[in-house]
Amino acid sequence: MVQAIDGKWKILREAEYTYDFRRMVYLNRRTKKVFSFEFVEDHSESEVQRCIDEPSNGAEWRFYFNSPPSASVQRELENVLG
Repeated sequence: MVQAIDGKWKILREAEYTYDFRRMVYLNRRTKKVFSFEFVEDHSESEVQRCIDEPSNGAEWRFYFNSPPSASVQRELENVLG
C-alpha cells in the first residue's frame, strides 16, 4: 500500500504537482488540475497518469475527486488557487 502511494506521488511530482496539506489535495497551477488525496489513494497509477495526461486548456480548474466537490468547495479552491 505504501509503495503504491509512493509510486503515485512520484508520478505527481514528476508532473510538477505539489501537495497542499491544509486542503489535502495535489495541485498543479500551470495545468489547473487538482487531485484529492482520496482520489489518488483509491485509483491506480495508470489511472492517475491518464488523468494527468488529459489535455487541459488551462482556462478552468479541473477537479479529480472520488465525488465531485460541491460548487462552494470548487469556488473556494478556485479563488484560493488563483
